[in-house]
Amino acid sequence: MRKLGRYLLLDRLGAGSFATVWKAYDPELDTEIAVKVLAENWAANADVRERFLAEARLLRRIASPRVVRVHDVGVHEDRPYFVMDYVRGGTLADRVGRCGPQEALRLAAEAGYAVQVLHEAGVVHRDVKPSNLLLATGSAPDAVLVADLGSAKQMADASGLTVTTGTPAYMAPEQAFQTGGFDGRADVYALAVVAYELLTGQKPFGPGGRATALMTDQSAASTLPALPAGQELPPGVSLLLRTAMSVEPADRPPTAQAFADALLAPAPPPQPQERPGRPTLRAVCLASGAVFTATTLLSWLHR
Repeated sequence: MRKLGRYLLLDRLGAGSFATVWKAYDPELDTEIAVKVLAENWAANADVRERFLAEARLLRRIASPRVVRVHDVGVHEDRPYFVMDYVRGGTLADRVGRCGPQEALRLAAEAGYAVQVLHEAGVVHRDVKPSNLLLATGSAPDAVLVADLGSAKQMADASGLTVTTGTPAYMAPEQAFQTGGFDGRADVYALAVVAYELLTGQKPFGPGGRATALMTDQSAASTLPALPAGQELPPGVSLLLRTAMSVEPADRPPTAQAFADALLAPAPPPQPQERPGRPTLRAVCLASGAVFTATTLLSWLHR
């Protein structure tokens, strides 16, 4: 059994390009915890190390039962790590295609309330997806916690970002194309994708997301695929999801909480309206498609 400082590593929970998350055991406190460890090939990169530790500080600063909490940081063999709560119950990815429509709406709303905590702290997540939303068992019903703030940024800085980060299937067009910055409504878009996936078992625009469809001018980029027939859904859910995944941020619910509230008691939102006198984001995205090549898309999909 491997050790990391005083912690015993038990099982690998997940891994990405920059870090690995382990289920571990703290013998001094006699409790299970989760440990996130920076990847060895990035340990010598000062910028990546700082971003890694910035995530730990951010998780620690946002003290909320809806956000995973950091309890310790350390360095082992020149690789930084931080220690978090171990949240039993897995992730929302485990529930995709395995829950009924009412439970899917409840879980998506819980995710929205968790993301709202970040927004109230002035933070946009930038990578909301089922695997970054954890299920805390032991409560009735299960609560959803938000995790993995490795891509998160202060909202005040989001308008100046020039590097695309996130997961294409859940990425809002303005985030993918960096057309004039973005705010918490990019996370609202991602929450709507999560809700659709929980309801249907499928991503609404495939693994490449709406950005891919916009760049290739596919007709599917304009219309949200219909929800399966026969599902007992409250009236207005389909329209709510279509509105929340609007290409234009101004047409979406203004906050994650507003989206979550509407999921639980949806009323038909106003239909998106074309705005004469200025180019739409769709038009900007289509123009950007001439610059963004297929190679760029493939690099996104294989990160």
